[in-house]
Amino acid sequence: MSLQLYRNEAARQRLAAEASTLRNVRERCERAAQAWDALAGRSERADATRTKAAADKLLGDPSENPDRGLAALVRRDT
Repeated sequence: MSLQLYRNEAARQRLAAEASTLRNVRERCERAAQAWDALAGRSERADATRTKAAADKLLGDPSENPDRGLAALVRRDT
């Protein structure tokens, strides 16, 4: 699922909470909004982790693994 969907659902639940006249419905909607926000936060962290892992793989430290990332492009037979 996309980050934008999580954010939209959180906003929708907040609007529903504000519109509700029943306390239990308002509380349920507020809990749902918090849950959607938590999912959005997890999604953002996962995206950042994936982006960092991809960058690390590309630009890896050649001393750790000479065949990794850009280090593999350097000729070692000179």
